[in-house]
Amino acid sequence: MNRFILAASAAAIVLSGCQNMNDQQRTTGTGAAIGALAGAAIGSATGGNRGAIAGGAAIGALAGGAGGYLWSQRMENQKRQMEAATQGTGVVVTQTPNNELKLAIPSDVSFDVGRAVIKPNFAPVLDQFAVGLRNNPNADVRIIGHTDNTGTDAINDPLSIQRAAATRDYLISRGVMPSAFRIEGRGSHEPVADNATAAGRAQNRRVEIYVGERGG
Repeated sequence: MNRFILAASAAAIVLSGCQNMNDQQRTTGTGAAIGALAGAAIGSATGGNRGAIAGGAAIGALAGGAGGYLWSQRMENQKRQMEAATQGTGVVVTQTPNNELKLAIPSDVSFDVGRAVIKPNFAPVLDQFAVGLRNNPNADVRIIGHTDNTGTDAINDPLSIQRAAATRDYLISRGVMPSAFRIEGRGSHEPVADNATAAGRAQNRRVEIYVGERGG
């Protein structure tokens, strides 16, 4: 019986951190709690001692919470700042189900057709974004470049990476730590609109930036 009490206590400890969270934040915390309970229960059911049960709870908590980042007040503040900074620009700022801050930046803001040089009206957005990143030492930043389907993969795939790299390099030049970044290029393989129209192709030529805050 004591083993099961210990297992439940391990989950309760994790759940206690879920107070005063919004629904998306609570999802991550609850996942960690469920993982903790499962891990502890397995340790208990297999006859583990207190150390084994606690270890199972810790591993379970990591597994259960691995699907999401923290959504701290710092992240909420950066989201609000970016919403204000990008109002009317066409940049879409959202919080993902994984508790990442996402900026979807269309081509009329970011890059000219066939080029990876940051446009003048993209720079102020990145300047404001860099401020929040400099104040968040636990930030993980993914930058993903996309193209439309004009041209071949041999052109589009490296172009999408070049756009992501140009965005990263600009943010680094504004004082963000290089270690915060990962970049990817998806070429034309993940369209969000119909490439048969000029308007659709413009939507597909885009950069997406994701920021997640690690626990620290």
